[in-house]
Amino acid sequence: MNESRIRIASLQYFIRPVQSFQQFAEQVCALIETAADYKCRMLVFPEYFTTQLLTLGDVRRPIREQIRSLADQESIFCDLMAEQSKKFNIYIVAGSIPGFSDTKEKIHNRCHVFGPTGTHGVQSKLHMTRFEDEEWMVSAGSNLRIFETDFGKFAVNICYDIEFPELARSVALSGAQFIVTPSCTDDRHGFLRVRYCAHARAIENQMYVIHSATVGSLPQVPAVSLNYGQAAILNPCDFSFSRDGILSEGVPNQESMVIGEINLNLIDESRTRGTVLPLRDSARTMALLGKLETVKVG
Repeated sequence: MNESRIRIASLQYFIRPVQSFQQFAEQVCALIETAADYKCRMLVFPEYFTTQLLTLGDVRRPIREQIRSLADQESIFCDLMAEQSKKFNIYIVAGSIPGFSDTKEKIHNRCHVFGPTGTHGVQSKLHMTRFEDEEWMVSAGSNLRIFETDFGKFAVNICYDIEFPELARSVALSGAQFIVTPSCTDDRHGFLRVRYCAHARAIENQMYVIHSATVGSLPQVPAVSLNYGQAAILNPCDFSFSRDGILSEGVPNQESMVIGEINLNLIDESRTRGTVLPLRDSARTMALLGKLETVKVG
């Protein structure tokens, strides 16, 4: 199948305490079924929405211990998402959950991507925020991946990773037509850092950026005790696309699902015939960087 117009759903996911894994699963499954009812080909969950599951344990323990307990549930979480992806014939970008490295020595913040045929890929977060590094003791991943679907190619930049333009430029030059950015931010400043950078990546690389965010609060859990978020589907700023670079967005801090139809043919066309061609012209930028000079004045 070679589709060009793809309906995608991005969540403003409300995190709340749960009494069991089953209660968590019921919330997740209801959202997946809703996205499927709206004929979406892909559903995006936000970063660390799985911290809901921390409320099943002792929240008074040091947070680095709680995160490792959450990593123990990665397998059952993946089983749930894989089952739902197949059941509803939908691609699921499953936000993120902490997971152990192969040697069990490190914890990574991992985004699992599930295809409806049973395929499964993983993208670890590549840059750690201070609370992840200093308090949660989560380690950065080391591999940047592109995911191929039956309709196009995309990459995952988890939250802070979207603030590093080299990552997006690399995947765009390798053929990715959109980036998915699951995020979890506690205040407006953090949210806007991610949002503004997502806008910039869409313009620089002539691609869509699908941004998903947590809303609500878990007062018991440090670092996610508060959330500020707004999901959006962002596009390049050119005549063929939605005005203001926004295809669709939610109302900040309200539980909701943002749905929009991306047109991948427009991405390919804009990269060859757009008003400006920043992705093509980035080759000149790299050449100029090799000629950087320092000029003393005054």
